[in-house]
Amino acid sequence: MIQIARWKIFLILAVCMYGIAYSSPNMVGADAHKWMQESLPNWMPKKTVNLGLDLRGGAHLLYEVDMDKVFVERAEMLAEDFKSFIKEKKLSKKNISLIERGVQIDLQSAEDAKILKSMIRRNDARLIITASGDAAGFIVKMGDAYVKEVQDQTISQVIEVVRRRIDELGTTEPVIQRQGVRRVVIQVPGADSAQLRKLVGKTAQLGFHLAGSQDRKRYTDISLPYADEPMRKMSIEKRPIITGDMLDNAQPSFNQSGQPVVSFRLNAVGSRKFCSVTRKNVNKPFAIVLDNEIISAPVINEAICGGSGQISGGFDVKEASDLSLLLRAGALPADMEVVEERTVGPSLGADSVAAGKIASLIGLAFVLIFMFISYGIFGLMANVALVVNIALILALLSSLQATLTLPGIAGIVLTVGMAVDANVLIFERIREEIANGRSAISSIDAGYSRAMGTIIDSNLTTLIAAIILFSFGTGPIKGFSVTLGIGIITSFFSAIMVTRLLVIFWIKKTNPKKIPI
Repeated sequence: MIQIARWKIFLILAVCMYGIAYSSPNMVGADAHKWMQESLPNWMPKKTVNLGLDLRGGAHLLYEVDMDKVFVERAEMLAEDFKSFIKEKKLSKKNISLIERGVQIDLQSAEDAKILKSMIRRNDARLIITASGDAAGFIVKMGDAYVKEVQDQTISQVIEVVRRRIDELGTTEPVIQRQGVRRVVIQVPGADSAQLRKLVGKTAQLGFHLAGSQDRKRYTDISLPYADEPMRKMSIEKRPIITGDMLDNAQPSFNQSGQPVVSFRLNAVGSRKFCSVTRKNVNKPFAIVLDNEIISAPVINEAICGGSGQISGGFDVKEASDLSLLLRAGALPADMEVVEERTVGPSLGADSVAAGKIASLIGLAFVLIFMFISYGIFGLMANVALVVNIALILALLSSLQATLTLPGIAGIVLTVGMAVDANVLIFERIREEIANGRSAISSIDAGYSRAMGTIIDSNLTTLIAAIILFSFGTGPIKGFSVTLGIGIITSFFSAIMVTRLLVIFWIKKTNPKKIPI
């Protein structure tokens, strides 16, 4: 018991120094922390724990994704594919119309219907074909597997696009997660609700469209209003020649007249396509469309083959900057509507932090007093280990840049109480061995060795519970489970390794005949 390898001593001391060093930025004031960030080199500890929405204040938005429109667009795509196949195979078509989550197809020949059905089954088994009317007519509907895949894919794309947009703001640790089938929760600490809603809710679907026919409207043309003149409209081709996903980059800049514009660069596919189309349509207008509004309609003076250009639309500097951000982040795959909006004020967050600190300090004080009164010098060693444990929790949260919420503070407070459990088990076992007449050194050795199995069992079962809470919980539950899980690991180290090292140092220095416990 009184022998411990030198490398273990160095390891324990190194972990303790890590905890003290990396938790220290959380203990200093705002001015001192700012100085640390600006003056200290990158390898030195200067990160603090990120405060969550309930502690720092910020915006909470709950959006509902317009899945109905998504399925209408999918049905339109299916109808276009069927029309292309019918035209390619020269089948006799009577009518193709959209229905809810599917397509109604009526052909003139039952044999042609058989050919088309065979193609549909071969290409996508998720589509369900049912009879309708005579043998030449049938219905193609999206099956449950198809519907679920579209829903999951759409929500995943929404979350990814929203995350990219919010990351552009430089905000740390936003919470963006799915809720139910068609809803997305967004929580951004320190953000303004109105600004966040404006940034997140804009679909930002960009398209470059050639001008439509001026003589007569074709079924492939649509009429859209100008963004700055809603009463004025322009006929354009429905299918865009360039879409937002072909953009490599977009940045705010100024044109030769000093007006704010958005400079963009296309990827290789977009550059080739834009070059080919502009070469064939010199002296013809084309429209730049954003969310079904024409923001600019220049004339193609020459072939544009460099892969870069500018979008001008009477923007001010902020509008150009916001549009650039949206285009870089990409377009949302569907429209979204705000279902719930909440703002947590910074003062309310500060009150929560203060209350959490008071609760933590009161809990810590009671535990320290109890341990010292109950176990004397050994209780003092356990108290030192408890302080090291708290430092290690803060150090790990800071290093991982985890977000601390009010339930997370509750997890830390609970850990403070649980952290001394191992020491209580060890010290009580030492008392029993002393009562049985064993020597001081033998009692200490037996106390640590025989209590170890119980300590491992109790900590392991609690850690499993924390892992389950993290796996299946959301929001506040995850925050609680993170601090609880980290606290269990650090408390096991501090209660066993740190107190053991302190006891060994005390034994070697005092060589006691009796144990004051």
